Amino acid sequence: MTSCLYVAIDTPDLGRALELAKRVRHHVGGLKLGLEFFCANGHAGVREMAALGLPIFLDLKLHDIPNTVAKAVQALQGLEPAILTIHAAGGRAMMEDAKAAAPLGTKVVAVTVLTSLDGDDLTSIGLGSDPHPQVERLTMLAREAGLDGIVCSGNEVAAARKLWPGGFFVVPGVRPADGELADQKRVMTPRQALDNGASILVVGRPITQARDPDLAARAIEATL
Repeated sequence: MTSCLYVAIDTPDLGRALELAKRVRHHVGGLKLGLEFFCANGHAGVREMAALGLPIFLDLKLHDIPNTVAKAVQALQGLEPAILTIHAAGGRAMMEDAKAAAPLGTKVVAVTVLTSLDGDDLTSIGLGSDPHPQVERLTMLAREAGLDGIVCSGNEVAAARKLWPGGFFVVPGVRPADGELADQKRVMTPRQALDNGASILVVGRPITQARDPDLAARAIEATL
């Protein structure tokens, strides 16, 4: 059975990224590569990581006018990531165009509310302080736009799955029970997030900054 645990390889250093991935490859289900990695290493770096044989989650969180996002997705041609992120706040037309431009085998998922934001942060950008209504609103919009799923915190995933039983739910910001929160604010343990309805879990620093990343990945996998 493929692990639902994806490790976030958030480093611009390709050598370090490959080293980390090789150490944990037998205990994770895929590799998440974000903006930090992609801006430093581009297509070539993604191909080197993909050569390790694990699914690639390309976490670019694209957000612009529909035509620009569609062309950006088309520019990724040849990489064919397993998962690609865009921002739901870009609107329905942007999401529809992104999905239409993506390879058939790529799941396009929409970021709803970042796990680094809490009620005060949401209020400061003109939203209500409770993230749940915003996540639910954007979940339905992503579903109507024909996407494959969404990204949300473990706190909202149960409600989102009720709205979209067949959706694909990416939950970042999960932390082991004894893990540090760092810049994450809406978090829960991997086991709780999975029980709440997550399809895959994304874990970064608790694995990549551990003294023994392989052991850290195995310890998290054991709880699942």
